[in-house]
Amino acid sequence: MIIKYLGHAIKQINPNAEFICEEHNLDNIQWLNGTTPIAKADIEAKIAELDTADETAKQAKIDLKASAKAKLIAGEPLTEDEANTIVL
Repeated sequence: MIIKYLGHAIKQINPNAEFICEEHNLDNIQWLNGTTPIAKADIEAKIAELDTADETAKQAKIDLKASAKAKLIAGEPLTEDEANTIVL
């Protein structure tokens, strides 16, 4: 199984982890220099958490742009965050 956030998930769980992993494959992790292996279930849970956070952030950006557009059309002032979404 190829995982998008594998390395990031491992480092979130154990910032000092040393490992190699070919092709971001959860079943092919080699733990190095005495790093205690992290349970596959723990890595999968962290990956799901990171994926959810990424999707939430993407949706928040979409929502912020939509809010900025609606306020511009209505002639209302924008928040700084809303203005930042439309600045080129």
